[in-house]
Amino acid sequence: MKLAVIGIGKMGQALLRRWLAANWITAEQITVYDADPAVMTAFAAEYTVQTAVSPAAAARQADWVLLAVKPQVAPSVLKTLAADWQPGQVLVSIAAGLTLADLRGWSGRQPAIVRVMPNLPAVIGQGVSAICYDQATTEIMATAQSMFTVCGLAADVPEALFDAVTGLSGSGPAYVLMMIEALADGAVAQGLSRQQALQMAARTVEGAAALVLESQEHPAVLRDQITSPGGTTAAALRVLEHGGLRAAVIDAVGAAAERSRQLRTDKPS
Repeated sequence: MKLAVIGIGKMGQALLRRWLAANWITAEQITVYDADPAVMTAFAAEYTVQTAVSPAAAARQADWVLLAVKPQVAPSVLKTLAADWQPGQVLVSIAAGLTLADLRGWSGRQPAIVRVMPNLPAVIGQGVSAICYDQATTEIMATAQSMFTVCGLAADVPEALFDAVTGLSGSGPAYVLMMIEALADGAVAQGLSRQQALQMAARTVEGAAALVLESQEHPAVLRDQITSPGGTTAAALRVLEHGGLRAAVIDAVGAAAERSRQLRTDKPS
């Protein structure tokens, strides 16, 4: 496979770094383009990938093209590529809010399209990526799954549910990071050093998540195993319930999903 990456901002770089670190692809197979020459040159120098003078020049050299630009830039980029797509080429878009219909309208009859919504932990192989397709063969679907399984969990999700995915895994790391920060703040107030508190808070969250995944138990069942009658955890949970933590998190997922819907109505044309 030859891969072109158009746009090497935070997420574009995160995915590239992960694929290279995992040896899913080699630097010799990658061509990058970015509107900021300094960013492109610096990345190319660090990872010895090839650079291109334009999106079209990058795409001509590739079997798969990863579109990792801002949503408002995507239409103009795709319109410049529309006349040059070759049979068998695949467009992978991680541009937030742009639907398969949008991408098809700007790209023309070709190529096959893979729409993906990854999240930032993909850079360390702990991400969550939702995937949907247009005109994709079984082989293309399998390659897309392989591509993003390297980055963590890769799940085929109906496009109609992508707003829900935005509220959960797209924005979710920010909710968890706030929780880690709050846990650490509470421990610092009780006398732990900031460094130790942050490390222990992050490991606590990591361990709880791993327990859910490995045990396959419902979180409520595991929580009950930790909570002794009249004990310290019961006292803490009472405070969290009184403060509305559960309702706030549910509402946060809903708010992010709703904002995603709103952004789709104001997308570029």
